[in-house]
Amino acid sequence: MKNIERAVELFEGGYNCSQAILAAYGPSLGLTEREALKVAAGFGGGMGCSGGLCGAISGAFMVIGLKYGAADADKAAKVKTYEMVARAMRMFEKQAGSLNCRELLGFDMSTPEGRLRAREQGAFDVCTQFVRGAAEILDAVIQDEAKEE
Repeated sequence: MKNIERAVELFEGGYNCSQAILAAYGPSLGLTEREALKVAAGFGGGMGCSGGLCGAISGAFMVIGLKYGAADADKAAKVKTYEMVARAMRMFEKQAGSLNCRELLGFDMSTPEGRLRAREQGAFDVCTQFVRGAAEILDAVIQDEAKEE
């Protein structure tokens, strides 16, 4: 629960959704908060504000990789990581209704109209629920994996 609340706090403090997730979990996995914030900086807004894959769930994927991914050619670790990412992705899509930032927000930041909308007060308030949801899903996937180990 501590990581979930930290992720929400970071997001509400001005960091993007991906940064919030990775910076909340990264320090317990060997990244400093600063490193996590820098690594995840380009993933907000659906990958560089392109409206693609939600940055909150992208941050969760990075955490799964940090915790379970292989730094060598370990095929079993690779398969486990892919399975966990796929599980988290399905859970997020079911919970949020989409994986795409533009659909979740209701506007597309890659267009001139969307960039104007993004500057409006409260344009990203809805994202708090996606950050919280991605963190809750991340915790659930990690707990499920711990039970299987």
